[in-house]
Amino acid sequence: MRDSLILAQRSVTKMFRKPEQFLDVTLQPIIMTVLFVFIFGGAIAGDTSNYLPFVLPGIIVQTVMFTSLTIGVNLNTDIEKGVFDRFRSLPIARSAPLFGAVLGDIVRHAIAVGVTLLFGVLIGFRFHTDPLSAVGGILLMVLFAVCLCWVSVFIGMVARTSGAVQGLSFLITFPLTFGSSTFVPASTLPSWLQGWVAINPVTHVIEALRGLLSGQHYMAAGSSLGTELLWVLGWCVALVAIFFPLAMWAYRRKV
Repeated sequence: MRDSLILAQRSVTKMFRKPEQFLDVTLQPIIMTVLFVFIFGGAIAGDTSNYLPFVLPGIIVQTVMFTSLTIGVNLNTDIEKGVFDRFRSLPIARSAPLFGAVLGDIVRHAIAVGVTLLFGVLIGFRFHTDPLSAVGGILLMVLFAVCLCWVSVFIGMVARTSGAVQGLSFLITFPLTFGSSTFVPASTLPSWLQGWVAINPVTHVIEALRGLLSGQHYMAAGSSLGTELLWVLGWCVALVAIFFPLAMWAYRRKV
């Protein structure tokens, strides 16, 4: 853990020395919020003020999904540059470079969630739950992001180039993000697509966050906050249980 924290500090230092790395967690959520609330909100919900509490949790989840892709690209780039050869020669835990990268990325996830919420408040979003639920929603998103990072780490270890990592990651992320209740209620979708939305883990994350930030009224009909939270925690455990061993296996083979 000590080695991982030291390398996490290295990861955070790299971020702040290259501020352009924060564009995707600062400008992207703002652009997406403006795009969907003010351009599509009136057509979808009839009024932007009614659409904002529904769509903002979805945009937060989408932002976290895309933010988690970066870690795989960065790790693959470090391997190509020979940085991991240096790590291998140091008296540190073999898994520390991966753990350190994941821990360091918590900063990016926290900024992404914070910026999206802050901008949402500035344009009219209001919490319809108590402060404890709102804080719980933020922590839930950070937890989900950390668990999701291991998918990107695994892709970063098996792909040959950083460009391939990005391409594969987007290929996985787009169907999960847009094939969910991110922007429209699942009940408005075709019946064959509703089946996919119902089993999509991103849908459960979004519904849980809506319940914690906007209240039960904005959740899908028939869903409950407790059930959705259990689904999200179950998916977090599954992501780590599956992709952490795979990432470590691929890492040992790669370096």
